[in-house]
Amino acid sequence: MLDSYFSAHFFSYQMFLLRFSLSLDISLQSHRGNSAHVLIPFLGETNHNVNLMTRRPNDWDDTVTCEVQNMSGEVLKSYHGKIQKKSSDPADVIPDADIIVLCMPVHQYRDALFRLAPYIDKSKKEVFVGTIFGQAGFNWMVHEMEKEFDLSNTVAFAVGLIPWICRTEKYGSLGYNYGGKQVNIAAVTPHEKFDRLKDIFLDDICYKQFGSGRFVQACSFISLSLSVDNQIIHPGRCYGLWQRYGGKWKTYDEVPFFYKDFDQLSADCVQRLDDDYTTVRNAICQHFPDRPFKYMLDYLALERLTHKSSNNDTLASLKDSQQLGRIKTPTEQLDDGTYMLAIHSRFFTDDIPYGILIAKWIAEQLNVEVPFIDEVINWAQDIRGDKFLTKDNKIDLEACLKTRLTSGIPPAYGITSVEDILD
Repeated sequence: MLDSYFSAHFFSYQMFLLRFSLSLDISLQSHRGNSAHVLIPFLGETNHNVNLMTRRPNDWDDTVTCEVQNMSGEVLKSYHGKIQKKSSDPADVIPDADIIVLCMPVHQYRDALFRLAPYIDKSKKEVFVGTIFGQAGFNWMVHEMEKEFDLSNTVAFAVGLIPWICRTEKYGSLGYNYGGKQVNIAAVTPHEKFDRLKDIFLDDICYKQFGSGRFVQACSFISLSLSVDNQIIHPGRCYGLWQRYGGKWKTYDEVPFFYKDFDQLSADCVQRLDDDYTTVRNAICQHFPDRPFKYMLDYLALERLTHKSSNNDTLASLKDSQQLGRIKTPTEQLDDGTYMLAIHSRFFTDDIPYGILIAKWIAEQLNVEVPFIDEVINWAQDIRGDKFLTKDNKIDLEACLKTRLTSGIPPAYGITSVEDILD
């Protein structure tokens, strides 16, 4: 049994196609989706026409509502968005699209891009293709798609972190939103397209609703991949839970909350991962001294920027968050009735092969050591039966590239030199 939870740090199985009133279109493919229940109403009430691509078109109402609530459940404001077209076929929604937004688990991005690519209109001047979460080198994925399908008019973009805290109350009909971030970060390539995207899309998904959360531009997509959030919080907490409990509980009531019950052991795991990421970030800055990397930040610096907080303690920032407090640890119920950490969840399928493994590859290229990243990768691959590192803690390139989707390290896209990782 997989638990349901807010999408503060988690992503729903969906892709967005939204049609703007300015003759601009965006595309969505939804399998299940917290983010969909926010984006459709927010964009609907900022005068965009919205089309939805989903495997479950009959489960979506014609109008979707998002209630902005405080943590006491008081409804502060309601937004409503009408869906103009619902379809499971990309041929119905992609050809008219000017903006395509993926809001799905990271490990599914590449398949989604290859599925929609044949239907992108090559005659358009530009088609924006992006994601609401830019952890894993999204520009590499788009450039792979461009090469495979001979596309020259696509503009890649990615949002660093999901702009708000939200959850689904009734699938296809009603979502709850608990407020937006104070600052949002996005990367765009070509770089000069950022202002246009901000004007026609980015401002409409947060700032116009909350009066805060304006988007700023990262100098490179690598800033999003190495600004740590999900990719250290999820594995760090899971590793801490495994060390303390063996990753198993007799009853569901014994399963700790993922954030509210955060302990010092898990916080130390997160911090040690962040320290290794800092080593990689520093090496990147030294290797590319001409880039500012203003928004390539450690966990607490990113949290202070995006939330305008004054937190200086990793444990307190996670344990004391009211917005994240209701999230249970994702578990799977075993045949004997006990509960085990959900090792097939996105915490593993996204945050290891499309998260810390990317940092590990860059570390090897720049000749820096990341011992705790090595420890966590080894633990994760052992309990899942994966293979990413050799016995001497080097990237096992053959294993990491076993299939097209095994991992998201740069060589998966034909990038063999660290010189080529920047957009």
